[in-house]
Amino acid sequence: MTLGVADRQGNLLDDMSGYCEKALAADSIYAFLHRERDRLFPDGDFADLYEDTGRCSVPPSVVASVMVLQRLGGLSDREAVERYSFDARWRYACGVGSYDTGGWASFSHTVLVEMRMRLRGSERPDRVFEAALDAAKAAGLVGKKRVVDSTPLLDAVATMDTITLIRSAIRGLLRAADDELRTELQAVLSSGDDYASHAKPPVDWDDKQARAELVDSRAKDGFALVLELSGRELSEAVLQAAVLLSTVLGQDLEESEDGRFAIARRVAKDRVISTVDPETRHGHKSSAHGFDGYKGHVAVDPDSEIITATTVTPGNAGDASVAADLIADLLGEAEHGEAEPCGDEREAGDIAENAERDSTDAAEGPSADLLGEAGDDAVDDDDAGENTATVYGDNAYGSGAFQQLLEEEGIESRAKTQDPVAKSGLFTKDRFSIDLDHDAVTCPAGVTVEIRRHADGSGTAAFADHCASCPLREQCTTAAGGRTVSIGVNEDVLSRARARQKDPGWMQDYRGTRPKVERKIAHLVRRKHGGRRARVRGRERVGQDFTFLAAAVNLARLATLGTRSNATGWSCRMA
Repeated sequence: MTLGVADRQGNLLDDMSGYCEKALAADSIYAFLHRERDRLFPDGDFADLYEDTGRCSVPPSVVASVMVLQRLGGLSDREAVERYSFDARWRYACGVGSYDTGGWASFSHTVLVEMRMRLRGSERPDRVFEAALDAAKAAGLVGKKRVVDSTPLLDAVATMDTITLIRSAIRGLLRAADDELRTELQAVLSSGDDYASHAKPPVDWDDKQARAELVDSRAKDGFALVLELSGRELSEAVLQAAVLLSTVLGQDLEESEDGRFAIARRVAKDRVISTVDPETRHGHKSSAHGFDGYKGHVAVDPDSEIITATTVTPGNAGDASVAADLIADLLGEAEHGEAEPCGDEREAGDIAENAERDSTDAAEGPSADLLGEAGDDAVDDDDAGENTATVYGDNAYGSGAFQQLLEEEGIESRAKTQDPVAKSGLFTKDRFSIDLDHDAVTCPAGVTVEIRRHADGSGTAAFADHCASCPLREQCTTAAGGRTVSIGVNEDVLSRARARQKDPGWMQDYRGTRPKVERKIAHLVRRKHGGRRARVRGRERVGQDFTFLAAAVNLARLATLGTRSNATGWSCRMA
């Protein structure tokens, strides 16, 4: 298929376009796309997606405009094409005019499917988002402040129980095998289940013994298949199916002393919850709010509310694990958009690796003397300057690793670090004086012990026998072995961060700026289809779909701000 090119001549006799030009507000998304469509995504910018021979495609500028309006409306592909065919505003936005002007009267919904497929396989799958962001930058709408946050994206598959997971994984392995291998694999199955049906096996589910036998028999089938494939040279499809089966068997089952398999009374840390989409996970935004799916992460310029970066992770990933990716433009991008290593060669991967450990350090709190030393570094009463790179985030982004990265890059941190906590009203960590220069910790009772360092640079201070006769024991610990204080690898960084956020000016700036990302997230997920709930499966596809949604929201924001192209670039009322 060759590249189709839209007609840019226009038609003076097109009464539909004439009516829309008068009736639609100049800052509506329809008028904005009609006016700026060819500047934002000209047909030639999609030339790499097409061949040199074949029939002409629907012009990419038309398809891109339909896809933008589709994402803003939360519509399916069929609904979007129907709107394009019969809604005068959509036709005006796409620049095709009325039905008697020679433009594209309609096209199949599969054109949208094909465009997403072509973009996904290209070197620039997010080119529409890049075009919108470049326009915002050229109009002076993107400064050096970023607010980061995440939101749940519900998956597009059903969460499976253990039996369904095992049977589905076995069925997938048999399907991936060729005829000869499938025959060999079926020969080792002993349960009598042919695994052809998606339905659960007929069994008395009220009978505990029958349920146990069902789990044991299907588990033994699964382990027999894995054993049969052990040591063989396998195709990529069979290997992936075998790995998935092994993962499912290992995460949910335990073997008793008599050799029977049963469902383990625990939840695996990184549990696969569906064989249809093996990358989706159980997630939590809070202790009381769980979900199944992914997390969509965004960075927003708080002044213009333009989304500057997006990424998607499994639902169980920590927010701080991808924080460095969201602010890559502030860290200094390499030629191809990758963040260059900073400081002691720390990379985004290091941030992700240490985020979980540092979040534990953050919860335990700082030392009293470090708070005193860091007080000299507290922020001024004035807000962060317009030309100062500043990052805002809630407690999820206050890990030691991320705070360390911001310090090394000279970026002002408005990421909150969690205050120290302790159960049952016991002494929190900030009641202890931590002397990092001498590797010692002093408790509220005045007892000083040495910090024992671990290989990774963290450490512990154990008071052990000192707690036995201490008059403050009941206020300090309930542990039989006495109080132990953990020292994180970024203890000093966390202490300075807590000291800064006690400043009234810091808190005023934080409270006035960070909530703006919540409104932008609300814009992203206000439609259930393709917003809160993913339309596709797999982290890569969900990520690209989420980025395109951000592009559509950015374009709507540019329209609202009165952004216009001119001979030298872009301008806007706000700038």
